[in-house]
Amino acid sequence: MGGRGLDVEGSIAREGALSRVQGAFVDVVDAARTRITESFGAAGQGADGGGRLHSAYIYGSIPRGTAISGVSDLDLLLALNTEPTEADRADAKSIEQALDRSFAQIDGVGILLFSARTLLSELERHDLGFFVACLCTPLLGDDLADHLPRYRPTPLLARETNGDLSLALPGWRSQAAEANTDNQRKALSRLVARRIVRTGFTLIMPRWGGWTSDLGESAEAFGFYYPERAGQMSRAATTGRTPSPTPAVLRELIDDLGPWLAAEYAAVHGEKTLRP
Repeated sequence: MGGRGLDVEGSIAREGALSRVQGAFVDVVDAARTRITESFGAAGQGADGGGRLHSAYIYGSIPRGTAISGVSDLDLLLALNTEPTEADRADAKSIEQALDRSFAQIDGVGILLFSARTLLSELERHDLGFFVACLCTPLLGDDLADHLPRYRPTPLLARETNGDLSLALPGWRSQAAEANTDNQRKALSRLVARRIVRTGFTLIMPRWGGWTSDLGESAEAFGFYYPERAGQMSRAATTGRTPSPTPAVLRELIDDLGPWLAAEYAAVHGEKTLRP
């Protein structure tokens, strides 16, 4: 490794591996693999062979080996042979619910669905393509990363991964206004805080010269370049790990730090290419 999440050639190294999954989560990963196969069929059969699944991936703290039992969630991505349908989404939801009920080690399950074609498209080359190649660990099927380039911490990568924060803010404000319970506010604070910390990190990523998904390290790196906002970003990292039901926490993220970050991001890197 070349340091700061890079390999010896200066490209961003894939951050997870099945070998890093801690013992407490091995059964969770095995069950996910089984349930995905039962619902979507064997990977790699192709649409003509009746199989819906091209490949499956796990990402987040579990394949990074940093998961905390009873706190961390399980994050999965399924690459399908065709564009996802409502039936596909319903099956994914059933898997989420079944795994969440079955394992106390995890606090929630999320499954992303995309077609393999979308993940390999030119439009997604520096967003979802990067996500698969560097942040996802293969679980089933042929690895799409074999068809994607090596990535470096460039302004282009920064723009295309997180240059759309401004589009998320109005929806978050609506959700915050409608959140009536502590659990709703905690879930939203976790989502918003994680997104803001990761956006803050990619803002400074080209200058920092590396990659990390660790919230604390991300906030610390950001604070070096933006000391006047370091305290807010540090609090956001804390919220990303330990969600808060306090409305003031959401207000700081959505009405202060978020808008400032979106404007600064657009000034430094430009805005992300619009999707259809």
